[in-house]
Amino acid sequence: MKLLKTLGLATITFAFLSCEGDKKTDSVPTASGTETTATAETTADASSYDPNRGLGKHDKIDVSSFDPALAAAGKGIAEVKCTSCHKPTEEKLVGPGWKGVTTRQTPEWIMNFISNPDPMIDVDPELQKQLELCLVRMPNQGLADNEAREILEYMREIDGAK
Repeated sequence: MKLLKTLGLATITFAFLSCEGDKKTDSVPTASGTETTATAETTADASSYDPNRGLGKHDKIDVSSFDPALAAAGKGIAEVKCTSCHKPTEEKLVGPGWKGVTTRQTPEWIMNFISNPDPMIDVDPELQKQLELCLVRMPNQGLADNEAREILEYMREIDGAK
């Protein structure tokens, strides 16, 4: 019994420590393994924050036409990486529901946030309020640029884009 308690405690400790991360680095898969690099977005402060664009490399996203193939791919990615915390409705699960997000935020803001949420959570007062409500910081899912764009298109579909 004592062994089971010790193993259980060790498992919980390992799980907790493995969730901790350095917010100032991103892991980038490479052919030789995983390389960690600091990004400019993670060092930004509140004075350089643009509430319409967020923080990150995504700028001027063309959403003039709806692409159902991108939306379908985005739905598939969301089912794997997002739906454990977000619903496609207005209902809050762990995080807020996605219904209406594309009417409240710009495409650039959405892509920058889902691509690298940590620096934006650190400086955006609205995201800090969401964090107080949800009590869980959105993890960086390590999305590639094309995956972030596909999820954005799925969010647009949820909001009625055709």
